[in-house]
Amino acid sequence: MSTQDISRRRAWVIAARPQTLPAAAAPVIVGTGLAVHDGVFAALPALAALVGAGLIQIGTNFANDYYDAVQGADTDDREGFTRVTAGGLIAPETVKRAMYLTFALAILLGSYLVYVGGVPILVIGLLSVASGIAYTGGPYPLGYHGLGDLFVFVFFGLVAVAGTYYVQAAAVLAAPFTVGIPSGTLPVVALVAALPIAALSTDILVVNNVRDRAEDATTGKRTLVVRFGYGFARAEFVAMLALAYAAPLWFFFRGDFTAAVLLPFLTVPTALDITRTMLTETAGEVLNPTLERTGRLLAAYAVLFAVGLSVTELPF
Repeated sequence: MSTQDISRRRAWVIAARPQTLPAAAAPVIVGTGLAVHDGVFAALPALAALVGAGLIQIGTNFANDYYDAVQGADTDDREGFTRVTAGGLIAPETVKRAMYLTFALAILLGSYLVYVGGVPILVIGLLSVASGIAYTGGPYPLGYHGLGDLFVFVFFGLVAVAGTYYVQAAAVLAAPFTVGIPSGTLPVVALVAALPIAALSTDILVVNNVRDRAEDATTGKRTLVVRFGYGFARAEFVAMLALAYAAPLWFFFRGDFTAAVLLPFLTVPTALDITRTMLTETAGEVLNPTLERTGRLLAAYAVLFAVGLSVTELPF
């Protein structure tokens, strides 16, 4: 389909990139599963965290679409999905306004989470929004200097999972608008549970950057695969997968989680199939569907891991 055949409504859907929303939902699902296990589940903070994460993801997508276009990173040689700003489907300033509006909605919703979780959530929320813009915008775009992988690992993994757990635990265990981190609201297990989501979210970016390496190299976008080559990116991809599947074992051998925590291993065949593709392919026509499959892997892993974490007793 040519860009001329795309309706304006369809263009906005493309700009929002709904296929990336599993990366926003996955950490909330896992953080909530752990909260259920620990008896600190709180429905309203969990729902607010889910919607807020989705808004930050969409806002970041708008930012990437806008800034990549105005900085010349999206060219006619692009092998990835359609970009609405570079493709002339939506005016740059309109996409920019949509970015700010989406982040403003995230901040507005976040005011409730700040009431529940206090100053720690205020700091995390502001940093998340600022980083979403700084990923491709601002004076030092993170994605253009090889820091995109670290950004995703931290904010779409560690911060998102632990933050989801924290706001629920704070709602149950602490008074509103606390200044510090109340006891019991941020256990080590919440950070460990975040590691596989951080790893698989990073792998989504690795697939994206391997696909775009040739174009990024010519436009000055110095991702890790541009800096260090395909071999490094493939090793990073495998290392992230290894980390993802090591985490359930850690929970299992602790002794206070059931064997259900090993449910994510049901996704291993899919992970191995994706890995075989990543070790041999670089073309966009192959890696575009691989990118979507990696997103589905993250979603399936998150649901299975959340279920496994939440189960406190097996029926046999």
